[in-house]
Amino acid sequence: MPSHDAHTRGLLLTAIGGLTLTIDIPLIRLAHGEAWTILLLRTGTTFVAGLIMWAVWRSLSDRAPQLIPGRSGLVVALLYGLGSIAFVTGVFNTSTANLVFILAFTTMFSALLSWVFLGERPRPLTLGAMALMLVGIVIIVGGSVGSGHLFGDFMALCASLMVASAITISRASGKDMGFTALIGVILPFVVAVFMVSKVGFQVDAPWWIIFNGAIVMPISFFCLANGPKYISGPEVAMFYLLETVLAPVWVWLIFSEAPTRNSLIGGTILIVTLVAHSLWQLHEGRKRRAALAVIHPA
Repeated sequence: MPSHDAHTRGLLLTAIGGLTLTIDIPLIRLAHGEAWTILLLRTGTTFVAGLIMWAVWRSLSDRAPQLIPGRSGLVVALLYGLGSIAFVTGVFNTSTANLVFILAFTTMFSALLSWVFLGERPRPLTLGAMALMLVGIVIIVGGSVGSGHLFGDFMALCASLMVASAITISRASGKDMGFTALIGVILPFVVAVFMVSKVGFQVDAPWWIIFNGAIVMPISFFCLANGPKYISGPEVAMFYLLETVLAPVWVWLIFSEAPTRNSLIGGTILIVTLVAHSLWQLHEGRKRRAALAVIHPA
């Protein structure tokens, strides 16, 4: 059972990661570039920043984690890489609100995959939450039919599934994957280099996306990837919700892009369900820890 100090450290880490992640999409949009150029700059700077962080850590301590820990690490890196491609594609093919609302389904994808592959059967309340969230996704995607956003919504769903798969494999392996997500961007970087060589380098304000890749993504990825070492999954999921709530607000303030009616209805269902389910899981976790403390007092 983690100590109070470790729990506080975990909350601080994930709060920093979650808040930092909320400006990812606005920075991508501010760069005003073609999708493959944005992907090239974003992943290239993230990869370099990740290597620098790891090299500094290794020079100061012999406890620096492996960049890619074994075969499971390789699979996780591949999944994060594919998820990055799907995410950036979604940014350019659907609204920000649709994108982040659908990405919120990552938590439920994780629960479903844990059930199928790890034998962790969800409780009835979790199954009910999955059903409600599926209704929200159907409402959002249904509103995109005929609007040209359907492909972008599908890419957001793919990104959500890839991240959930990476989380599930990370949990099953028990290995430190703190740097794996950062190194996994090498796949989309190689793909982006090839595509940019065909379509050309097109970006109006590259400094926004360079700042995003060099500072924002390494901080958010590293903090969120290390959070589960100190706090529970539901607590980490609560901080992932910050992007779902705040990213559409930043985009609305900067670009005056208001969510559609269907997006708001479906997104509200998703957020309310996730928050209620996460709070319930936190309550159950505290009850179990309290019971253990009574049985095995320190």
